[in-house]
Amino acid sequence: MQKREYQIDGSLFSDLQGFYDHVSERLIPGAEWGRNLNAFNDILRGGFGTPDEGFVLVWINSAESQKRLGYDETQKQLERQLARCDPANRDDMAMDLERVRQHKGSTVFDWLVEIIEVHCEGGDEEDDGVELRLA
Repeated sequence: MQKREYQIDGSLFSDLQGFYDHVSERLIPGAEWGRNLNAFNDILRGGFGTPDEGFVLVWINSAESQKRLGYDETQKQLERQLARCDPANRDDMAMDLERVRQHKGSTVFDWLVEIIEVHCEGGDEEDDGVELRLA
């Protein structure tokens, strides 16, 4: 049986909130969800409007997303997180932010791809049957 294919277009969003909006439109239209990284991870498990047996996620214009969800967007997201994170995590978060300001470490794009890959073959949750194609 061929898996259902969903397509997201990196030319149609320019920040993490735009990504969440796009995912809502393309993967789970009409569904309410948390619009955060943990909730995005949950969507990939299936049963939340996505097929339980897995699906193919085709990310077209992914190179554009890699630029738009790069260090500037990552810095913005980490600054938001730092402002509201648990005081016990503040030092680690501040170090992550400093690395990003130096254009080192993972970006928002990397975070998203890593989350998706957890649900792909070879990932910790590969039973979810997700396939990622960057185009």
